[in-house]
Amino acid sequence: MIVQIYEIQTVSEAEKIMDLGVDHAGSVVLSPESWKNQALKETVQFIQAAGLQSSLIPLFQDMDVIRQTLDFYQPDIIHFCDALPVIDDLPGACEIFIDRQRTIREAYPDIRIMRSIPIRRSEKADATGVMRLAKRFEPVSDFFLTDTLLGGGSESDATEPVEGFIGITGTICDWHAASALVARSAIPVILAGGVGPDNVREAIQSVSPAGVDSCTQTNDVDIHGNPVRFKKDREKVRRLVVEARRAAKDEGQGPRG
Repeated sequence: MIVQIYEIQTVSEAEKIMDLGVDHAGSVVLSPESWKNQALKETVQFIQAAGLQSSLIPLFQDMDVIRQTLDFYQPDIIHFCDALPVIDDLPGACEIFIDRQRTIREAYPDIRIMRSIPIRRSEKADATGVMRLAKRFEPVSDFFLTDTLLGGGSESDATEPVEGFIGITGTICDWHAASALVARSAIPVILAGGVGPDNVREAIQSVSPAGVDSCTQTNDVDIHGNPVRFKKDREKVRRLVVEARRAAKDEGQGPRG
């Protein structure tokens, strides 16, 4: 059972989780203008030196800057979380994203590729559409991550927290659709979207993923109870790991990589 934690942006935040049993620690490059960040590079290196896999999300699509980013940070995994079309998947709508991953795979064979697959909120997802979309990305991906899509289609009044990308919603996706993808995918599927210490066991029992990912639900909170971005709550992460390991043991899952 892979346990993946986002968003780890500093060495001090990485230190909070390094001895808790986390497998993947994820970081985010926030813009093409600020792609080169020495403190973030030191964080990636610290994560790797601690024996964890580093995962890096570029919040931009410029291929030249993505190449510069990979050369500079040298992560173990590059994670693409574009808000892909899930209803009106017109011919060729995803080709730019597929071609980008194919190019990255050829140029950086030692870096694995994680692709977020958007799934609508509970009971609103089209499982067939999710699987059709994932099938197109399967040949150029090493992991899928199922995450919650708020906007688009019948939910066009909602918007994503980061325009053009999915994630950090703190909201559960349709676990039925996620489970269907797990059952049919040829590559490991990590479940994300509102996963935290209080529901991770139920999530694993419902979906049987290869791993779980948490960001918002393992963040510290402010005085109003709102998650504080880029600041982890060590105790929440510890509980998440413990509950995930217990659930994996119940499911009879061995170690995953």
